[in-house]
Amino acid sequence: MSDERPPGIPETIATYLRLRGLPLSKAARRKRQRRGDPEGSQPFTKGRDPGTIGDAISALTTASGWTPQLEREELALNWETIAGPENAEHSHIETFAQGLVVVRCDSTARATQMRMMRAAFLTRILELYPDAGVKEIRFFGPDVPTWKHGFRRVQGRGPRDTYG
Repeated sequence: MSDERPPGIPETIATYLRLRGLPLSKAARRKRQRRGDPEGSQPFTKGRDPGTIGDAISALTTASGWTPQLEREELALNWETIAGPENAEHSHIETFAQGLVVVRCDSTARATQMRMMRAAFLTRILELYPDAGVKEIRFFGPDVPTWKHGFRRVQGRGPRDTYG
């Protein structure tokens, strides 16, 4: 350390200059240049402008592999833009599973109508959310009531027209 110090400079000043990253001598400068450390940073050079927070978040989600899940969540939140306000009022996305989107409708008539428009919905989803991984859409009507309760049940005659 003391051999890099130019003659006439006290050791305390040489230590201060070394800790601040300032060059001590021509030999020290050459040594830093060999390491790839630039002598000083230049303003207005390429890569010096700060990036936006959106770019940083986009890079993080891409690197972490979160893009498909975030696209699916955004699809569920923006179902109205895909289905239209009238259809979205009477339906909602229930599940996503392995490229399949299950949409639950208020009535069987609405489910049938939306089944006929399946190709238009799928095309719109692929345009707006290509990374969501959606391959198929299925539309179902409301759940029907069941009379099967409990672990042990006996097969009976089932529901009838009259309950009296």
